[in-house]
Amino acid sequence: MLRPERMSKVSVAGSKRVLESTIEATHEMGLLHLSEYDESWPEFDLGRSLEGAEEVNEKLVTVRSLENMLGVAAEDVDERIVIDETALDDELESLRAQVNELDDRRGELRARRRELDEEIAAVEPLVDLGIDIDLLGGYDSLVVSVGEGDRTAVEAALENSDAVDVFEVMSSGRTHAVFAKPAADATGDVLADALVGIEFATLSVPDAEGSPEAYIEELRAEKASVDSDLEAIESDLDELRAEQAGFLLSAEEHLSIEAQKKEAPLSFATTDNAFVAEGWIPTDRFEAFESSLTAAVDGPLDIDEIKRAQFKSNGDHHVEDADQSPAGGDSPAVEEPAAADGSGEPEEARADGGVVTVDDQPPVVQDNPRGSGVFEVLVGAVAKPKYSEFDPTFLVFLTFPLMFGFMIGDVGFGLLYMAIGYYLYSNYDGGLSDIGGVAVWAGGFTAFFGILYDEVFGLHPLSEPMATYLGLPVLHKGLKPEYAEWALAWFVVSVLIGVVHLNIGYILSFVEDFEIHGFKEALLESGSWILMLNGFWLFVFSDLFAGAKPEFLFTAFSGAPFPFGFEGFSLLVGQVGLAVTGVGLVLLALGSWIEAVEFLNILVNVLSYTRIAAVLLAKAGTAFAVNLIVFGAYNEGGNYHFIFLSDHIPEGAEIMFGGLMPGGTLGFIAGLLVLLVGHSAVLALGITSAGLQAVRLEYVEFFGKFYEGGGRAYLPFGYDRSYTTTDE
Repeated sequence: MLRPERMSKVSVAGSKRVLESTIEATHEMGLLHLSEYDESWPEFDLGRSLEGAEEVNEKLVTVRSLENMLGVAAEDVDERIVIDETALDDELESLRAQVNELDDRRGELRARRRELDEEIAAVEPLVDLGIDIDLLGGYDSLVVSVGEGDRTAVEAALENSDAVDVFEVMSSGRTHAVFAKPAADATGDVLADALVGIEFATLSVPDAEGSPEAYIEELRAEKASVDSDLEAIESDLDELRAEQAGFLLSAEEHLSIEAQKKEAPLSFATTDNAFVAEGWIPTDRFEAFESSLTAAVDGPLDIDEIKRAQFKSNGDHHVEDADQSPAGGDSPAVEEPAAADGSGEPEEARADGGVVTVDDQPPVVQDNPRGSGVFEVLVGAVAKPKYSEFDPTFLVFLTFPLMFGFMIGDVGFGLLYMAIGYYLYSNYDGGLSDIGGVAVWAGGFTAFFGILYDEVFGLHPLSEPMATYLGLPVLHKGLKPEYAEWALAWFVVSVLIGVVHLNIGYILSFVEDFEIHGFKEALLESGSWILMLNGFWLFVFSDLFAGAKPEFLFTAFSGAPFPFGFEGFSLLVGQVGLAVTGVGLVLLALGSWIEAVEFLNILVNVLSYTRIAAVLLAKAGTAFAVNLIVFGAYNEGGNYHFIFLSDHIPEGAEIMFGGLMPGGTLGFIAGLLVLLVGHSAVLALGITSAGLQAVRLEYVEFFGKFYEGGGRAYLPFGYDRSYTTTDE
């Protein structure tokens, strides 16, 4: 729960003649997380891919290219098939030829369509000129230019040009056709030279006859034909996708599996005649792995459990010798096995699987109970836990929904969060599904606290508080004047939540330090913070210097509002608290004087938890404001009542706001709209305020005490089939 599954390092060594059968059996079991050979053995080389790996990868590239061209998606397939290896090449080649032919034709048609669009766009400005296209060029004694620009500037430029003898400009809007007769001694492009620097953008005139309108119609007719051909091509491709999606996805999966198997030796240590493969498996699966692999491989094979990883994190090889500790045992960690001659030096690595060849950290398989596992998505957003450290997932499961529900505390919003969460959880996979599970838990606690607060969308709909029907205590958020002391009390409660939460973090840190370094280091590194944190807050809640402390610290649990009879710790407890704080500070300085300058974290970190109360009041106030605008409210004797939900307004009551709904039909419609939009905003703010603030407290204040992350995911050698099956 707080630790990952126990992992064992396994060595599989054997003759090369059983290499392929060993790979096949290991892949089928899907248990071994392979370690990459680091080429540290002088007599062993890095393995090579099996024969045929290059051909398999080429086919895989072809399949994925075809999937991309056809737009194949996972939802296009609803059954698993068996791949016929003998027919795969022919089927793939035939499909490749069909798809390439259709795709090439589609590319040609799309290119022609773009050309037609460009040509139509070029001819459209000529329509208003009213001149046939063939009259805009082809003269022996005239030069013609068509373009868009300022006619006045064009005419002035032509008037001033010595190269132009006579000219005529025909216009429609900003489109002009310029006809000019060059002077007898003119050379070059006289119109282009004359119009240099003038606002005149030349248009391309196509080589065609007839009016621009008729030519555009011809182009559009051709474009319609191209579009029709494109639709036919797309239809043919859609039919191919529907027919071949299953084959392509199954072929991709089959080839991916084959590629995995053929490239597996790239992680092995090999000689001309032997191989050694190492990796990690859950300790409680080793015996099943060993017996299954031995039964599947007919030949010389040596399978050894080299070591079992301990839950320690100081960077050394904290492992148990597999021969000295039973699976799942708690015996002390030992280093690499010493040489048989008693020299104390680590035994030189051998190819018989007896000594570890690759010094890598074990992968992590988080071991969380059903229900709390969805909170791994919140932990994973920071980083996967290291194998050597505590997994905080279960603690986040216990605290995050509690803080979230406490801050929102509304039955209506809680049920909505649960509905949204259930939809995500049941309709999606992976991270979205896990987020949905988190939302279900958070919504459940929101609804529970809503019962205690007697609140449904900011309203109190029943004549008696909901909690009284269940025999539970009734809580108040503190918005009403008569319950004002509750608002201050929630800040005190938030502080206590912070003290408890941080204590858990420091205790986990203490345990880790104790396991790694022993009691002294644990006391200096983590125990010092535990002493300072608890000593300081014992002082804060004591009568020592009570006059300088806020009064609500002592009244919140003595009847205003909680009737627990607590009015503060005694002077002696306060003095002891200060002394304990001082001892903790001295211990911290002895361990790391640089860290001692951060001693104020015992105050700052705890006060950070007051954001819980702040969000509680902000959400309640926002929901109240929406309801006030919609329903209106009056104040009677220091208490408010919503006008629209009341039978009558007592005489002498103070109207706080008249409201929209009491204002007739139009007011009712406007009020309903504001109600929906307003509470939708409150629903969203619950996520962006309560959700993010709770996550921040987990990540920054809590995780920062004991958690680093950075673990490796457990990715066993194997494949989870989705589209293929080995059953005939």
